[in-house]
Amino acid sequence: MTPAQCRAARALIGMTQPALAKMAGCSLSTVVDFEKERRVVSSNAQLAMMEALERSGVKFVPENGAGVGVRFKKEVKPNE
Repeated sequence: MTPAQCRAARALIGMTQPALAKMAGCSLSTVVDFEKERRVVSSNAQLAMMEALERSGVKFVPENGAGVGVRFKKEVKPNE
């Protein structure tokens, strides 16, 4: 997950930085510093933030020739 993907993912679902920090179990300064690229954030913190965003309905799109991105997860209804 890139800092830009993190910002975009939060915007997509309307999540604040404090909410992400709480859900990921990290400090607010970790989220802010990561998104603003102020310092290198541990891979564990990045993974925790990414997993929190995924649990909230975001899917991260890897590099596919058109660049990385984020989107809503497709909701699958039972019986589909």
